[in-house]
This record gives sequence, structure tokens and C-alpha cells, in this order.
Amino acid sequence: MNPQPTDPSRRTVLSLAATAGLTTALGGLPAFTASAAPRRPTASPLPTSPRDQLWWQAPGDEHSLIEQGLPVGNGRLGALASNDPGRELLLITDATMWTGGLNDTLDADGQFPYGRADFGSFTLLARLAVDIPEHDLSAVNGYRRTLDLAQGLVTSTYVHSGVTYRREIFASRPDDAIVLHFTQSGGGRYTGTVTLEGTHGEKTTSAESFGAVLPNGLRYGAAIKAYGSGGRVRVNGPHIEFTGCTDLTVVLSGGTNYTPDAGTHYRDPSLDPEELARHKAAAAARHSADVLLPTHVADYRRLYEQLGLTLGTSTDAQRSLDTWERLRARARDGVPDPELEAAYLQYGRYLMISGSRGSLPLGLQGLWLDGNDPDWMGDYHTDINIQMNYWMADRTGLSGCFDAFTDYCLAQLPSWTDLTHRLFNDPRNRYRNSTGRVAGWTVAISTNPWGGGGWWWHPAGNAWLSNSLYEHYEYTQSRQYLARIYPLLKGACEFWEARLLPTTLPGTSREVLIADSDWSPEHGPLDAKGITYAQEQVWALFGNYADAAAVLLRDADYAQTIAGLRDKLYLPQVSPKSGWLEEWMSPDNLGETTHRHLSPLAGLFPGDRIRPDGSTPKDIVDGATALLTARGTESFGWANAWRALCWARLKNADKAYQLVTNNLRPSTDGSNGTAFNLFDIYQVEQGRGIFQIDANLGTPAAMIEMLVYSRPGHIQLLPALPDAWAASGSLDGVPVRGGFVMDLRWRKGTPTEVRLRSVGGRATTVVFGGVPRTVALAPGESVTLKGFTR
Repeated sequence: MNPQPTDPSRRTVLSLAATAGLTTALGGLPAFTASAAPRRPTASPLPTSPRDQLWWQAPGDEHSLIEQGLPVGNGRLGALASNDPGRELLLITDATMWTGGLNDTLDADGQFPYGRADFGSFTLLARLAVDIPEHDLSAVNGYRRTLDLAQGLVTSTYVHSGVTYRREIFASRPDDAIVLHFTQSGGGRYTGTVTLEGTHGEKTTSAESFGAVLPNGLRYGAAIKAYGSGGRVRVNGPHIEFTGCTDLTVVLSGGTNYTPDAGTHYRDPSLDPEELARHKAAAAARHSADVLLPTHVADYRRLYEQLGLTLGTSTDAQRSLDTWERLRARARDGVPDPELEAAYLQYGRYLMISGSRGSLPLGLQGLWLDGNDPDWMGDYHTDINIQMNYWMADRTGLSGCFDAFTDYCLAQLPSWTDLTHRLFNDPRNRYRNSTGRVAGWTVAISTNPWGGGGWWWHPAGNAWLSNSLYEHYEYTQSRQYLARIYPLLKGACEFWEARLLPTTLPGTSREVLIADSDWSPEHGPLDAKGITYAQEQVWALFGNYADAAAVLLRDADYAQTIAGLRDKLYLPQVSPKSGWLEEWMSPDNLGETTHRHLSPLAGLFPGDRIRPDGSTPKDIVDGATALLTARGTESFGWANAWRALCWARLKNADKAYQLVTNNLRPSTDGSNGTAFNLFDIYQVEQGRGIFQIDANLGTPAAMIEMLVYSRPGHIQLLPALPDAWAASGSLDGVPVRGGFVMDLRWRKGTPTEVRLRSVGGRATTVVFGGVPRTVALAPGESVTLKGFTR
């Protein structure tokens, strides 16, 4: 490590961050803490539609829970459930259960170490098993399990000895606990054991709780309470025994002493997680499951009901199939199943609500694990994956779930700034700034919750993160939010002000600014200058920063400086050899033609610079289209989702829909596609696939973009509506950029009614069939539009 002589120390950077007001900006990210008793609803949960229910005729194999277990989560605390009648196994996670640390000693090549011991890994918190030996799967019949997307509830039912048994599993945010409720009708009884275990070799002294400390100093703990009726529940050694119970409730809580504060190294030394878990479990256990469930459902449905969606009507034959057989039939027969496709979008929303509230954001595997060794550590990849995870939040009415992403970036900023100043210009780093200057902040390709980076430096990562955060403002129009993220935007601009290089374009006298040596994710030359990916991200960043400074009336002189730099940025051209938009400042293709990443198309999506509406030169649009075509339509799930989004932007409904349905193909033997439980599977090698959540979240974003495209001041209706959804459909409560929420109904491919409500926006243009309609509204006002024609 050879920092610049003028680089500030870590202590100084953290102090500067506090002076700039960053510490007060972190307040949105709560940790595992004590909380007030929740409000209890007085009404029972309303029944839900079969369209909101996924169902299966077999439980999950406990050795394959990542493909077969059903996920539950309260935004921080999650589990995969097997739903096996004789052995209910839950693999419990807490979003902050991470090994590793700051990881600030670079390798010999100036890059970050990337292992479980240094960078760290997301890991399991606990295992919970409820064993009911008499209810072995071979001894029951009529088995069915259901995931009710509208209530956030997993149920399973079966018949044993003429008695119908039912169990419910849910993760309650108000009670900060996972609840299992076992009932029966017909005079049955439950006899068995409940066992809580850690997954890191802990020595436990109680059947009801455990606590321990990871080697990195993170304290953690979990606790359970079990209670029932008509029988006996007691602790016996390492288990809780229940005998002859007519019903049984098990409540689990747990967490860590992680706290989103770089000044305390992201740990709260005063917090005892085991004791807090015992308190939370006991507090919830004072209430019956009949009270706990409505409390959870009321909280969950407040978010779920923000968006309504119908894409058409499925056949009775399709509805008669369980979810797995329905997926197989859809892939085998090629017949659209619009209700299943709509349910897949809602399943993505279920995962977002369950995995992204009040804690760390969703990483590569979201909130769910089946072991302590997830591929790529289950981390936060900043070169597509974490951004894709949050593309759907605003688009599907879940803006509040975006907060975890924002809060994470703000909490990490002091450490990211410190590492950038101390380490980025290390002479061994191939990506260091040739100018010799360093300012602001950037990140590595992989990040963890400890302020640390892993793998290689990712200079343009700061721009992409900032652009993603700014897009959230475009939806919400919240000045308070914009003020919170302003330091991130400005710091990223400061980094690029120090990094950009002037160069004269060959054969001209025109001087432009280009990015220093970089890698177009994740292929091609390792040290190319002026890569399209960086140029597009920085162009968008500079524009977003200038807009933010104008809205907030801040730093007018600096905003003018950044606007001047933006005017000089080189923007990509079309290769005269391939006809593609160039990925590098070269007419040659220097990478893999069908590579999974679409980095050079960042100006098409998620950006808006490249538009097929006549405002962008035709050769640029054609070049982007040619490059996207060359990339193909067969790839990993997240790559297909990104391709679908790009084709939606190009108004090609057939291509976009093909890519959506490619992701719905059943995964077999680890192949790319959808698993038994609807998790997306990423084939890492022949015969082995892993779960990555980005496709589960990116594909719904693509489906929304097929139905509505928006940018501030512009809304286009049904830009890429496929024939499969054209007969009739509706989309209620969909947010659009510029500060509006829209309800949309269509028939035979044409909108029949649009209701637009302002949530901060004042003017926009609504377009269908090339005909624009100007709308002006005050915040809170709404307007209904009809009479659309092709």
C-alpha cells in the first residue's frame, strides 16, 4: 500500500464525513433493536384470490431447500421452510449475519482479497426443526402446500389417520419474529420436539436460545418460545418437547449486534443479541397465533396491495395444475399462461417485501441461504446485480423497500471514501488515476457490510450506484431524500473530476474527456481507456448531479463545473466493422459476442440517452439494436432480464416476451431457469446451479417496462405489449418517473382508460400510438384519460 502523501487518514475521513452531515443522514437503517409493542388489527385477514396463490403437491427436500424450500422474511429475518409433515426444517437467516471485515490490505496486484476469511460471507443464523415422527411423509395423504402472495403466508395441509392437519409459517415485521402455527381438525394431536441449533459450532446451554461471537467480533443470537393447548410443552435437555397438543405455536426471533455506523466499525458493543431475541420471542408468545397472524398480514398487505396486475385469463386446465407442473406445461407447450406470468411478477414483489425492509439490502441471494458458503459470498456486486435487485422496487409500487439500498450506501460512504483516498492510487492498481489525483469515493466490484471491497476495483461503480439512487428520486420527487443522497452524488463527481483524461480524437482537433484504464464488466481488455460503460454512467451521473444541485439550491459553481465536464465527455460511436455500438474506443470487438453483461448498452437501459423516438441519431439506435441482437436471447436469468428491459425500451414486444418466458423455463439438473420454488437458478457449471435473486427481481421490472415506459415529463403506454397479454389487462398503482402514479386498463392492445395521480409531479406528456397528451396536475390531484386509438 502506497497512499499519496496528502491522503487523509481513516480517522480524518470519518471526521470529515460527520462534519458534512453524513452521520445524521444514516438514520434510516434500523438494526436488531428493542421496539414498542405493535398495534393489533381488530379485523381478520380478508380472503385472497387463487390468482395470488402458488401451490405444490410435495414438500421440500431438506437437502435441496435452495430449490425447493419456500421463503419467508420480515425484511431482516428470513427462512427457507421445508414443509415436511414429519420434520419441518427452517434455515434461518439475518441479513447482517456476515463474517469478514474492512479488508483494507490489498493484494500484490493492488486489488482486494476476495475470500471468506478476509472479505467475508453472508451466512446462516440458525436451524430450527420441528420433528413429528408419527407424521412421516409416507404415512400421510392429500398433501398440499401453498404460498399466499397476498398475505405473505406459507401453509401446508395433509391428512393423517383421518385427521386434517394444517400448519402456517410467516415472518412478522411488527413482532420481529418467525411464527409456526400447527392446528388440526378432527380430534388429532401433536407429539414431537422442537430443536434450535446454530450453524457455526456454537455450544448451547439452553434449548430455548443461544448466543455467540464470530471471529470478526460480531455478536449474534436466537431464541424460541413454544406453547400449545390440550397437552404438555416442556424443555427436555437440548429440545423442547410437546406431547398430546391439539395445537402448537413456535415463535423464533434472532439477530446480531450489527449497526450501520462506520464510526463504531458497524457493531454495537452494548447490544446482547441473545437476550434481545429472548425478549422479542417472549413478547410475541404472549399472544396467540390468531393475533400474531392478522398483525403480520395487515403490515404486509399495506405494501402488497400498492400494485394490482392482470395480464389476461388462463384456462381452467392451466389453473388445475400445481405451480411446478404449470411451469413445465408453459415451457413444453409454448402456450401463454397470463395468470401464471402475473403471479411470477407478484412473487418478485413478495421477495422484495420479505427481504428488503429495515436492514441491509438484498445481495446476490437475497435473504435466503442453504449453507454458510454461498457462491460469491452472497455479496453485493456493484457491476449489475445490486442495481438490478432494485429496478423493480419503484416500478412495482414498493418504493419503501428501496430504502434499504439507500441506507446501505449512506452507511458505507465514510468507509468507501476512506478506502478510495488511501488505496485507489496505489501504484500496483492497474485502474489508478493517471492524473495522480484522487478525490471523492468509489467501490470494488464486490462490497460487504463492513465498508470493505472485494475482488477488483470498480471505478464506474460509484456512478452506477449514484444513478440508481437518483432514479428513486425521479419516482418520489422527495427533496428530503435528494438531500440525503446528495453527498453520494457529489463525491462520485469529485472522483471523476480527478480521474477523467483529455484526449484528441484521431483525425480531428476535437478534445474530449475519457475514463482512465478500466474493465468493461466482465470481459475484454483489463485496462482499456474510454470504455462505453464508464462514459455512459459518468454522463448520466453528471447530469443527475447538476439537476440535484439545482433542485436543492446547492453548489451552483461546482454544478457548472460538472456540466462543463459533461459537455466534453466522449460518447460512443458505431463500429464501421460490426455495425454495433462500440463497447471500447475501437471498431473491433475485443470481448465475447454473446457475453452476459450489456454494459455498453447502459445508455439504453437503465439510462435514457439512447431513445428510439427520433431524439437519438438513427445510427446510434441501430447500433445499439445490432449489439443487443448479437448478444442473443439465451443466457443467465439476470442477463435475460436485462435483455428484456433493453428490448422493451426498443419497443420490441416479441423479443422482450421471449426473454421473460425463457426465465420461466423450469430448471433441471442445475440448468438456467426457474426452480421448483420459483427461485431463479444460475448454472455455474454443468450439473450445478445456484440461486441468484436478481432475475427474480429484474424480470418483473422488464414486465412493467413492457407495459409502461416513463422518464420525467414523458409516459408511453404499452410500448412493448406482447400478443399474449394484449386481449385485456390492467395495471393499478404503478409509479412513473416524474412523480405520478397510474392506473391503466387496456383491451385488444389499446388503452381504454388511464388515471394519473400526482404524488409530487406537476406536468407530463402521455403518449400512445404516437399521439401525445399533455397533463398538468397539482400534487394530490388526478385526471382520467380515455379515447385512445392506435
